[in-house]
Amino acid sequence: MALKATVHRATLQVSDLDRHYYATHTLTLAQHPSETDARLMVRLLAFGLFAEERLEFGRGISSEGEPDVWLRSLTGDIEHWIELGQPEEADVRRACGRSRRVTVVGYSGRGFGLWWEKNAAGLARCANLDVVELPAGTAEALAPLLARGMDLQCLVQDGEVQLMGEGGSVAVTPVWHQRAA
Repeated sequence: MALKATVHRATLQVSDLDRHYYATHTLTLAQHPSETDARLMVRLLAFGLFAEERLEFGRGISSEGEPDVWLRSLTGDIEHWIELGQPEEADVRRACGRSRRVTVVGYSGRGFGLWWEKNAAGLARCANLDVVELPAGTAEALAPLLARGMDLQCLVQDGEVQLMGEGGSVAVTPVWHQRAA
């Protein structure tokens, strides 16, 4: 018998002082049986970091050819493609061809550093690509904030992201390896 996704609901209040974006998002997150709590919370942190009115979660890790988080225009064009982890270089290039802006969010510490060393030269030609790394241990620090129903606040100020909830608070300073032109 196949395992089903676990559904989490979150109210995320975003205060992004760097971009002057302030909104409350009511979100439903489906956690695939193979997705860890830490990865799910990284997805939520990425949503807060890049929050916009029409930003939404993709169908998850079981759906190939679709990002973890994305922003689509009213006509269905992909405006922002956000991928977590260490995707294949060919997949990143394909996403860059399909979307106005692509962001890769790495969160696995040394593993992501090695991925970036291997792919930096090839991805440097992608003018619409951002590559950002969350410091080692961030995903694990976020995991205790996970609950079936969450009320969270996300504060972005001076390049630092702070995610706060009933389970505590986690402050993160992402490291930008590449920024879109």
